Amino acid sequence: MPALIVVLLAVLVLWSVTGVRVVQQYERGVVFRLGRVRGRVREPGLTLLVPVVDRMRKVNVQVVTMPVPAQEGITKDNVTVRVDAVLYFRVVEPILATVDVQNYQFAMLQVAQTSLRSVIGKSELDDLLSGREQLHRGLELMLESPATGWGVHIDRVEIKDVALPDSMKRSMARQAEADRERRARIITADGEYQAATKLAEAAALMDGTPAAMQLRLLQTVVEVAAEKNSTLVLPFPVELLRFFEAQAKQVTGAAVPAARTAEEARTADEARAVREPAVPDLD
Repeated sequence: MPALIVVLLAVLVLWSVTGVRVVQQYERGVVFRLGRVRGRVREPGLTLLVPVVDRMRKVNVQVVTMPVPAQEGITKDNVTVRVDAVLYFRVVEPILATVDVQNYQFAMLQVAQTSLRSVIGKSELDDLLSGREQLHRGLELMLESPATGWGVHIDRVEIKDVALPDSMKRSMARQAEADRERRARIITADGEYQAATKLAEAAALMDGTPAAMQLRLLQTVVEVAAEKNSTLVLPFPVELLRFFEAQAKQVTGAAVPAARTAEEARTADEARAVREPAVPDLD
């Protein structure tokens, strides 16, 4: 009888050591009985196994963050670039991830590298730099097909960095500088156009109201005098210059005909004296 009790105690100890397992909250247990998978996945908590007959393999169902090494390729517009990415995925079917693939993480890494190379060859440089959202969706679709067969769900794929050659960086810098210069010139020209338009409208308004011109002149003098300068700049009206010019032309035009008339009269007297010699006085 004592021997039976000892045997039972040994069986209980063996059962507790080899037949009792604890599955963590972030894990799922896949049980193999004599080499065949049991259909039910063990949930988190305490689970019992048949000693010697059952073996359990734990599968982590947390989100895995996997960096994809930089891949070098040639874009659609013949630019050599190096692109690296990051992949986020998790196991949703522990049995498939355990049975159908030997190492699902290594398999996902290889598929991500080949898919990234394929995306580089199908994309242009502008898409890699600015249109990454569409590339992310394309990468996710390319990875989703093999991942589904391995019991893996792709959460997201993102391109981290795009390394460009130094010559391409210099070319892009020159392009950006030229574009900014173009926009600066356009803005300056537009400002000059608007200023000229407003000045033309102001001139037309002042032309119809001479008093406005005088008020503007006085305001300009006040603004100059407010700076406490020793020199006072007084604008001279252009209309006054035009008046003086017109008067000068009139005076010059009147003097020229008078001089021309006196000269013609003197010339006529000289000619008459030559034709008619003087008669001597006989008395």
